[in-house]
Amino acid sequence: MTEDVKTTIEGRVGRITLNRPKALHALTLEMCHAMSAALTSWATDDAVEAVMIEHAEGSRGFCAGGDITFLRNSALNDGGVSGRKFFHDEYQLNHQLFTYTKPVIAFMDGITMGGGVGISQPASIRIATENTRFAMPETGIGLFPDVGGGWYLSRLGGRIGQFLALTGARLDGAECLWTGLATHYLPSDMIDDAKTRIFDNPARASGILSELAPSPPEARIEANADKIAKHFASDRYEDILTSLEGDESGWAAKERDTLGTKSPQTCKVALRQLAESAKLTDFADNMAMEYRIASRVLTRPDFAEGVRAVIVDKTGDPAWDPATPAGVSDELIDSIFAPLPSDEEWKPLA
Repeated sequence: MTEDVKTTIEGRVGRITLNRPKALHALTLEMCHAMSAALTSWATDDAVEAVMIEHAEGSRGFCAGGDITFLRNSALNDGGVSGRKFFHDEYQLNHQLFTYTKPVIAFMDGITMGGGVGISQPASIRIATENTRFAMPETGIGLFPDVGGGWYLSRLGGRIGQFLALTGARLDGAECLWTGLATHYLPSDMIDDAKTRIFDNPARASGILSELAPSPPEARIEANADKIAKHFASDRYEDILTSLEGDESGWAAKERDTLGTKSPQTCKVALRQLAESAKLTDFADNMAMEYRIASRVLTRPDFAEGVRAVIVDKTGDPAWDPATPAGVSDELIDSIFAPLPSDEEWKPLA
């Protein structure tokens, strides 16, 4: 059992505590396996009525994502073999949480990005705080909004999901509540009290949180909702860029400039991903689709280059390939979404 995840039973609740603070609790393969093993054990344990996912104290991250440096090394050094293994098993954990028969409660108290989205959004109760910073920033590193991102973002309404997927915009806790990405908002200084009460009576978790919660702050994104719905209405990336360019407002210029820094390949993948996911009725089908994408974009040029520019060298100057939206052909996107050989397709945990 890895020390990066602590699993205990408190009262009637199985407690998963992410404990990798120096990396803002970014997930490793071992962490995914430890969480999955605990969930499997608790599923048949009558003493456990609910599961709580949280982070250890003293860190500003709930979970900042997956182990991106590990994935880049895989792309560069082993042809993506170990990276695909990570995605495969992480996605099994995401699906296990989504289909779990007992309530899952996630305290998104801090940076919640990428892999952190994948382990919090399946929860039936999702608590945001003033510390929450929620984002799917994958377009900036040449990956794509995975871990179920296609499913969650495509179902937000008002094209908010497409906006988040393309721009990597960060939402605060109040914005998470307004969009539905969180079910409750709670000041962080009330979390310990909430947890103590939930340990004793998990069946009343939602009521406990509602009783404790004050009125949330205003959600800043609400003021821009009409603009987002208008400019991000199309599933064609070039249409979105044209729409923003035709608006002389400062907001539109800022979002257009932001998109200019993102991987054109990833932006087109994300729009196709959300459009396809919105048609699906089974989360497992979504994860199979996302694994097909992951297995291919992992070793395409943009991922290693994006991680280099943003995380390794921190130069912020990725040289995308293709460099422009026009250079990302429909044939390329089709190849990224194509089925894998039957023995390589993703499958849920048995």
